[in-house]
Amino acid sequence: MIAIGDFTDIKYQVNEGVATITINRPERYNALRGRTVDELLAAFKYAWVDRGVGAVVVTGAGDKAFCTGGDQKERAEKGNYGETETGMFEIESLHKMIRAIPKPVIAAVNGFAIGGGHVLHVLCDLSIASESARFGQVGPRVGSFDAGFGSAYLARVVGEKRAREIWFLCEQYDATTAERWGLVNRVVPAEKLMSTAMEWAKKVVALSPTAIKALKHSFNADSDHIMGIQSLAFDVLDLYTETDESKEGGKAFTEKRPPDFSPYR
Repeated sequence: MIAIGDFTDIKYQVNEGVATITINRPERYNALRGRTVDELLAAFKYAWVDRGVGAVVVTGAGDKAFCTGGDQKERAEKGNYGETETGMFEIESLHKMIRAIPKPVIAAVNGFAIGGGHVLHVLCDLSIASESARFGQVGPRVGSFDAGFGSAYLARVVGEKRAREIWFLCEQYDATTAERWGLVNRVVPAEKLMSTAMEWAKKVVALSPTAIKALKHSFNADSDHIMGIQSLAFDVLDLYTETDESKEGGKAFTEKRPPDFSPYR
């Protein structure tokens, strides 16, 4: 496992019982490459085993993005998301980790939560957004999708009609709309985002850890079957990303043009 001192793509710190994990790639809008996912997994494990930690806050560096999903530039340059510890891009493991860690995870959404970044905040137990936050999906536009937690669990959060709208139209939504839909718990001014997230996290830390753990796993139990769907979805995604159809989406993104999927209809 990567040592905390060797983190390059994220920052990890613990203060007053709260572990704060910051995706630290602002020059790429905090997009995820393989190394980033490996470090996020390690950070969550450190938070899990640290008995002094009672809650986790996840955010992005800078004021432009929380996370914009997989690094499409990396994918275009290398054909994948870069080197990893295991040779696998372990985004599925990260999704499971956020749900499994027996401590509430609070997303502090400070800008764009797009694509895979949108999925990350949805999977967090609570989401607080700055007034400048933007939410949306881009998978079908860039040759990707999340047919597991990113869609099926999203429908639990915002309802079937809204979830289908988010995926089928690939539009962006402001923080006010996200709060109205139940996609986030609270919207606050940007300068109050982290202080509010820390305030909520400290409230959690003051409560019974065993009760909180049992409650989180109880909430998860009703939707844990999506994990099986998630595994099947990633099997299909692995095959799909090797197709010309998927590659057209990624290529169009890097070339800053609309994709042409007409040959694949």
